[in-house]
Amino acid sequence: MNKDTLEGQWKQLTGKAKAAWGDLTDDELTQINGNREQLAGLIQERYGRTREEAEREVKDFFDANR
Repeated sequence: MNKDTLEGQWKQLTGKAKAAWGDLTDDELTQINGNREQLAGLIQERYGRTREEAEREVKDFFDANR
C-alpha cells in the first residue's frame, strides 16, 4: 500500500488500530496519519516491544487491512 493511499484510508483504519492497540489515544492516532514509523515507535514505547517486533506488528496490521 503506497503512502498516499494509506494516508487517505487512515481515518477508516483508526478504529481497527484502536482495537489492536487500545493504549494509543485517538489524538496520537490522528497525529500519526498513517505513518508506519511513528506508529511503530508509539507501539514500541507504549507496549515495551523491540523495534523489530513493533515494525512487524505494524506491517502485519497494514497487510491485513489492505
